[in-house]
Amino acid sequence: MTQTTSRPSDTKLSQFRVKGEIPVPMLIGWLTLAAVPILLFFAWRSLDRGMPGSAIALIVFAVLLSVNGIVYLLGRNSTLQRRGFITAITILFTYLAINAVEDGSAIIWLFAYPPIIFYISEAKVGVLACSAGLTGVALLFSPLGDLVFDSPYSTSFRLTMLAVLGFEMSTCYVLDQSRRRSKLGLLKLAAEFEYAAKHDALTGLANRREAHEQLETEYQRYLRNSRGFSVLLMDIDLFKSVNDNHGHQVGDETIVMVARTLQEHSRKVDTLARWGGEEYLVLLPETNTVEAVKTANRIRQTIASTPIEVQDGNINTTISVGVATIHGAESVDRLLQRADEALYRAKTLGRNKVCDFETTHG
Repeated sequence: MTQTTSRPSDTKLSQFRVKGEIPVPMLIGWLTLAAVPILLFFAWRSLDRGMPGSAIALIVFAVLLSVNGIVYLLGRNSTLQRRGFITAITILFTYLAINAVEDGSAIIWLFAYPPIIFYISEAKVGVLACSAGLTGVALLFSPLGDLVFDSPYSTSFRLTMLAVLGFEMSTCYVLDQSRRRSKLGLLKLAAEFEYAAKHDALTGLANRREAHEQLETEYQRYLRNSRGFSVLLMDIDLFKSVNDNHGHQVGDETIVMVARTLQEHSRKVDTLARWGGEEYLVLLPETNTVEAVKTANRIRQTIASTPIEVQDGNINTTISVGVATIHGAESVDRLLQRADEALYRAKTLGRNKVCDFETTHG
């Protein structure tokens, strides 16, 4: 059961945003602030031109967008905000096209729809919305649309509008896909850097810095809840002779074998770290000394019975382990010092042993 931090999947990465990218709720808020006064302005123009029905409709849309923004500010539900905004502007643009507001010129606001819809929603939603929109405009401009709505648009305008709108939607889709791929690539790169900063390249275990952070986190939890924890500090016995006699490649294989054994005999909640060189540290949350010693012995025995293949046969590796359990209000440094003393004791007793500090100094 590996305790190393896994690399985020593409699905998880897509939920994050790149630094400098405008958050969707903020963008919708800005668009709402811009749209409401524009709608009210054209509502006033409609009233001035003797078209109260158009004025009332535009005021209603301004109110709906405003209410959607207020609801978001109160509840901070970004999904509801996005869906409400998409619904409102879809109906609004449909109304502008069908009713030929501003002598039919208001239909050009449809060109604002594709970039907005692709940015604030998933790609498939953008494709479906734009496809439906283009189909709707084509129907509006068709002979059937003339029978139902009596649209004032000329043939040349209709052809140009459909061609340009279709081109814009296609372009927005291509650019949106490129943006999403670039974002995912940047997030993957950031995740790789973060992973490398916290993990040992050879074994995949946490590195010393990450182990210190996990120790501090567990220590703070211990201070709050009084739930003890133990640490295992272990060292490969006579590792220098392995390198000297068999080469660094065999030495690396030995280090990886020990790391793999740690993963096989530990829990998901445990933190496994390459402490440095041939040293390892295992953090065991909510584990007393007796349980920690049992875990250490299982690991030790497995390693001792796992041969490493070399040119002229196999060699066996052993480890020595020091065990210490947190006591009272002692610091993390003191805990590690006690584990190190227990490890030293295991070495002096002949190696391939597990010593706990309490027994050693009892």
